[in-house]
Amino acid sequence: MYKEVLLATAVGIVSLLTSMDTGAHHSAAMFDDQKSVTLSGTVKLFQWTNPHCWIQILVSGPGEPTEWSVEMGSPGQLYNKGWKPGTLKAGDKIVVVIHPLRDGTDGGVFVSATDAAGGPLVAAPASGATPER
Repeated sequence: MYKEVLLATAVGIVSLLTSMDTGAHHSAAMFDDQKSVTLSGTVKLFQWTNPHCWIQILVSGPGEPTEWSVEMGSPGQLYNKGWKPGTLKAGDKIVVVIHPLRDGTDGGVFVSATDAAGGPLVAAPASGATPER
């Protein structure tokens, strides 16, 4: 009897922990991972926030610049890849590659970024992890 109760408790705990992890993550179906778009522009805002960080980038075109919203990973994920809250500042010139939103609005999910000269925005951390791709 004791073994059955212990087994049922263990299965319940594992089920609870597993469901909490999957329930906290959302789908990436809104992004077209078969397409890549390269944006060259000026950082308007770099938001270091949970659950995801964001880059607001102003991209020049005919007429007024267009503001694009670029979704990134969580602060913890980015920090482990060498990013810091001050990595980007308003006015920085950058080139960002994204997978665009499927609905055609000006936004997408982060793939990679360089400074305007083509250099990396972050150096790989000492642990050997590589910057966000």
